Amino acid sequence: MIEARLKKDLGRTLRLGHPWVYRDALAPFRAKPGEVVIVRDRRGKTVGRGIADAGPIAVRIWSTQNEDIDARFVRRRVADAVRLRERTMPANTTAVRLVHGEGDRLGGVVCDRYGDVGVLRIDGEGALAWKDAVVTALVEEARLTGLVMKTGRRGDTRVEVVHGDVPDAPIEVLEHGMRMLVDVYRGQKTGLFLDHRESRLRARRVAEGMRVLNLYGYTGGFSIAAGLGGARSVQTVDVAKGALEFAEQGWRLNGLPPGQHETFAEDVPRYLEQARSARREWDMIISDPPSFAPKQEAKPAALKAYRKLHRSCLKMVSDGGLYLAASCSSHVARDAFEHTLRDGAEKAKVVLQVLGRWGAAPDHPRVLAFPEGDYLTVVLCRVTK
Repeated sequence: MIEARLKKDLGRTLRLGHPWVYRDALAPFRAKPGEVVIVRDRRGKTVGRGIADAGPIAVRIWSTQNEDIDARFVRRRVADAVRLRERTMPANTTAVRLVHGEGDRLGGVVCDRYGDVGVLRIDGEGALAWKDAVVTALVEEARLTGLVMKTGRRGDTRVEVVHGDVPDAPIEVLEHGMRMLVDVYRGQKTGLFLDHRESRLRARRVAEGMRVLNLYGYTGGFSIAAGLGGARSVQTVDVAKGALEFAEQGWRLNGLPPGQHETFAEDVPRYLEQARSARREWDMIISDPPSFAPKQEAKPAALKAYRKLHRSCLKMVSDGGLYLAASCSSHVARDAFEHTLRDGAEKAKVVLQVLGRWGAAPDHPRVLAFPEGDYLTVVLCRVTK
């Protein structure tokens, strides 16, 4: 068994469940990615067991107990995650995150389920070494008929069918009864952003009679939700034409009036600039951009970008209208994000009433000792002038 000794006083944090041990926090040790490592504090007491990884994170802690890390352990973790979803998932929903990496204490492993098909994403060489055990556990515990695995980063994603036969065609899924289409081969991440399930439901509940603008709309989940909620009109803006085609198909799939939905394949800042010049106005604007701060060094630029985006949007929300703003940047904490909202409101000369604050849906559990995992911030505000 490979051992690694902490140089820093992190024992308490790791025992509480923080899953990452950075290389600079450990005395030098040798381990290949995927090999099991026992992490001990400076007094030699065990604080956790995990797998070695390459890069700044040297060890991903998978357990704080004195237990073997093997294929049976992986199966227990997957089985526990699947049972949790069975207990907590809402009715009329067939798209779910089965395993949420660090949140399910299986760091580096994420799997979403679309109907009977799973999409697995593995992060890091360490977790990739456990691919066979993970695939077997997912297929058997979740009873999947097909499983696609994606590796690599955006722009360099490799897709492989690792179980069953997964046709290269859109899969129809349900979310609170709303019908959506997902492309498990070419879609971003695993295909859909399931963490916004509760956000889409809330938008649906308040959309009646509203003119709605959905920015960075991707495949139109928020747009369809607003339409089902009785929105008077919906505009969806995204730079990806292929995603907007899915948004249009999804709108029709739900039997919504075709004349009430428009899509615009444009860069969002440019669209907003043109809309402001034309004095456009909406009763609800939904702003869910991609991560502005994928790294800590990008945080200052991200905060600036959020302030600019909020200012532009808030100027075009009608008096008494709603603004749903989201950040999926783990490096931007909730307080910092809300500060950018205050700055945007000041520049737009409006007052914001907060109607709700929330994060990811329940199938994206977060370990309390791991604040980095609480990456999604959503705020719903009423705009008054």
